[in-house]
Amino acid sequence: MALADAVTSRQRWYLLATLTLANVVNFYDRTIPAVIVEPLKDEFGLSDTMIGVLGGSFTIVYAIAGVLLGRLADRVPRRYVMAGGLVVWSLFTGASGLVQGFLFLFLFRLGVGIGEASYGPASNALICDAYEPKRRSRAISIASLGIPIGLLLAFLTVGVVVEATGTWRAPFIIAAVPGLLLAIAMLVIKEPERGATDTAEMRAAAQERHPYRAVLRIRTITWLMVAGIGLQIPTYGVATFIVPLLQRYFGLPIGAASIGAGAILGLAGIVGLLVGGRLADRAADRHPSGRLVVPAIGFALAIPLTLAALLLGSGNAVLFIALFATGWTGTQFLSAAASPAIADVTPPDMRATAIAVYFASFNLVGATLGPILVGILSDTFATPVGGLSAEAVGLHRALLVIVPIGLVVAVFGSYRASRALPADRESMTGPSGVTATA
Repeated sequence: MALADAVTSRQRWYLLATLTLANVVNFYDRTIPAVIVEPLKDEFGLSDTMIGVLGGSFTIVYAIAGVLLGRLADRVPRRYVMAGGLVVWSLFTGASGLVQGFLFLFLFRLGVGIGEASYGPASNALICDAYEPKRRSRAISIASLGIPIGLLLAFLTVGVVVEATGTWRAPFIIAAVPGLLLAIAMLVIKEPERGATDTAEMRAAAQERHPYRAVLRIRTITWLMVAGIGLQIPTYGVATFIVPLLQRYFGLPIGAASIGAGAILGLAGIVGLLVGGRLADRAADRHPSGRLVVPAIGFALAIPLTLAALLLGSGNAVLFIALFATGWTGTQFLSAAASPAIADVTPPDMRATAIAVYFASFNLVGATLGPILVGILSDTFATPVGGLSAEAVGLHRALLVIVPIGLVVAVFGSYRASRALPADRESMTGPSGVTATA
């Protein structure tokens, strides 16, 4: 089927714009607790370990629900799955602002995780069906811009709203409205036929009776899981604790700290995705492995830059933000490359399932362990040094351990995935039409 027979150019742009906006809402809602860590600790008497558990439990539910909802997205119209998820996570986000105890906040954040789990696998698979392979990384990178934009908006506005209203509850209630409106827009997306932009060999590739088992036998995907886990451990550790680090260690107020965090996780993410998407598509044109070599290089460059930033003294807040953000840009290349690489090695009717398994692996392990490990290490290392509080020293040391180790794992995983990709792609599109085994 020709691309023109699948969806028109205008319909593709509407699809991409809607999915990008949904990503903005998704990560705005998800980021609110990271901005209000200190007010939450004060109201509920929490330790850093408990803050880490709050973030980690969200991703456990997100990962498990994502596998089930990813399989559902391979069987029913994906716009229904995503629209339903938007309604669920928006309602639970609003309810989070009304809780009177930590237990209910914990439970409502689990509800947000279930709703948001509907989105990633379905949206990435939909984009891979709407755009031909040579344009997929760029299309994915545009939709993924919603992630750093959502982070940036959250870090720029949540702290300001808290200071203006005098309560940490207001951002949750305000954030519930856009998602409910966007769910309506999601329902009118024009979906292409599954596999519409793939070759005849890819569309003919046989789906095995046990799709999860088939996915786990593809070496490219298993190594991408390693890379994703390596990335998400420091990513979620940083996302959860970067505002407290800037407050405690560098002495910034919540408004300035959230703006600094926005520069690190928002602006760096936008630049990284735009650059990474273009580089990944160009590299893929030159060599079958090229799409995944790009994130391996990005991680390798990020390690010394982020480490140098974390070794700075407490009086260098501006330099820390600039240096860490520069390094963090390279970590975003994987987001632009991973889903197109998975699409290269899976048949269309298994694609959302494969992406869901990939997402589940790094969320269940990496994104869950990241904030919990940082929280535990922060409490363990908490010792006053010089004029710094015990909480400031503990959190700084925790990130100094977690960030470089996670990025080393990500380099290794993405490089090995790049080596496996050509053979896996050839095996899937060969005469047998079955996927490669490890």
